[in-house]
Amino acid sequence: MTGPVDERPGQGVPTEGVPTEGVPAEGVPAEGVPVEGGEPRRSGLRNPDRAVRGLGAGTLALEALVLLLAIQPIRVVGGDFGGAAVAAVVALAVACVVLAGQMKRPWAWHAGTVLQGLLLLSGLLHWSLFVLGVIFALVWAYALHVRRVILG
Repeated sequence: MTGPVDERPGQGVPTEGVPTEGVPAEGVPAEGVPVEGGEPRRSGLRNPDRAVRGLGAGTLALEALVLLLAIQPIRVVGGDFGGAAVAAVVALAVACVVLAGQMKRPWAWHAGTVLQGLLLLSGLLHWSLFVLGVIFALVWAYALHVRRVILG
């Protein structure tokens, strides 16, 4: 029978046969972890910029899909949903797709916010577009909040 084992790192714990290659030393960040001011980013993501861009692009792509799929039900149920309103919805959907592809650019987040305002304004053409505008403005606001929390 052996005595008590000291559980402090490097004290009383046998290290024979334990691989140490690729294990960072204490206080040294692992490879691939971005470091700011000597501390790893608090999000814990490998590439926070890429994750946030994906969130923005996914939000805009989902918005484009919903806008395009909403045309026919609005026409059937809504009544006076004319050609100008359909053209506006298609233009907004195309803008969403184009903007989703441009999320690497810093101005794309501002343009996405303007796009949400335009969708809200399209509510003047039909009330259901205003409802979609409110929903996606809230989703976009959440995406901006997540971006601010993750990227600082």
